Amino acid sequence: MGLFDKLQAQNQSQTQAQPQTEKAQEGSFTFTFSQLPETLEQLKALPEAALTTPYMTAALAICAFCCYAVDKENGEEMLNFLRGPKGPLSPYDKQFFKDRFLDNPYVPFSYFEGAVPGNNYRPNEPYKITFYSDPYSFGQEGYAKLNVASGGADSPRQIQLRRKGNQWFLWEQYILVGIRTPASKDPWA
Repeated sequence: MGLFDKLQAQNQSQTQAQPQTEKAQEGSFTFTFSQLPETLEQLKALPEAALTTPYMTAALAICAFCCYAVDKENGEEMLNFLRGPKGPLSPYDKQFFKDRFLDNPYVPFSYFEGAVPGNNYRPNEPYKITFYSDPYSFGQEGYAKLNVASGGADSPRQIQLRRKGNQWFLWEQYILVGIRTPASKDPWA
């Protein structure tokens, strides 16, 4: 059972990822995962865990937030790894995530291809996610702010990474914000 299936099971009562391709396009990188990681060990086993580009770190951050929606403890371990020198999540971060995920655990899944309100944000398999840069993405030395589209929003969301040496780490995220209500929760759908 994959993370989305587990999320669906949880919602009704309340994946060692192996990237197949990473292809560069004009100002964008697309990552494809056969499964989403469910543990820190699975996340670290991915080639993206080298964290040598901001795009790699951003892709894994979305995977970590998907895991967090289903398994808070494993999700926190992944996020702590991706934060690197910034250190573990603070009590403020943990409360912020708890508040954001309380009624909206589907938000991180909305960034994968095919996830839209009409299908309750169930992504297509294999899981594909694309990050875009713009003229401002690398405007500050040592930082990158990448864009990612959500199937539930009209404008892209952003995730900020910070470089230390040859690696990029999760610095800030602006992805856990409101999106359209999934069909299963929308009385007007």
